[in-house]
Amino acid sequence: MKFNPQYCCGHVLTLCAALLVGCSGATNPSFPTDLDMARKDLKRMESARRPLDRPLVIVGGVMDPGIAPSWLKTEFSSVISDDRIIWIQIGDCMSLDACREKIVTSVDKAFPTDSKTGTRTVDVVGYSLGGLAARYAAGPSGPGKRLTIARLFTISSPLRGAKLAEDLPVVLHPIQSAVKPGSSEMVSLNAKAPDYPIYPYVCLGDDVIGESNAAPPGHTPWWVSPAPLVAPHNGAYYDARFLADIARRLRNEPALSSEPPAMLP
Repeated sequence: MKFNPQYCCGHVLTLCAALLVGCSGATNPSFPTDLDMARKDLKRMESARRPLDRPLVIVGGVMDPGIAPSWLKTEFSSVISDDRIIWIQIGDCMSLDACREKIVTSVDKAFPTDSKTGTRTVDVVGYSLGGLAARYAAGPSGPGKRLTIARLFTISSPLRGAKLAEDLPVVLHPIQSAVKPGSSEMVSLNAKAPDYPIYPYVCLGDDVIGESNAAPPGHTPWWVSPAPLVAPHNGAYYDARFLADIARRLRNEPALSSEPPAMLP
């Protein structure tokens, strides 16, 4: 294949534009916190840690061996005075049913219960596929016991399916077809509203899931412009704004975001 500098330069410029979108991005009127404010707020919380109302479960994304969920556990542990926090990696799961089984088994092991139908009641933070997998694990129609969720916080999760799963010309992962927007799995999952609240977050420019897919049907995610030089999807799990807002809610403090979430720009 002959080297084409124009082709290469075009792709480099596209990548740079995607990474730099946060430099002059929009401000969300329902989530007007900037990165500096969020980082200072996390420091404040770190100096006065508080306990949890219930166990916290953190679920990572597709093909992630545990980088995102273990990092999130460390971050939340620094502002929470409670050892009832676990993280679960689902990078080795080849189906949503496998994700469900692993999540339920992990929660049961960490927080045993005599219930035959559901786990202990937990709060969940899910990054990327982790948020969708937690929803699936909490559904009554899946196999075995269900995950019992009090509150679900999702960061860049394809709750209406993933744009990339639809855009890719070939199947690269067995879960890909299940997370396409409009798939039978997505239709079934969203046919009925969950019996717990969902707090969805997303960065603008997230072309992996598509910004509007980050919230259940009829809802809008709390969005922010991505940080400079940070990829909107892959860098969302360590965005201080999301972490500070979730931490405040876990600590029963007033949230940084407000209802109703502003429409996507």
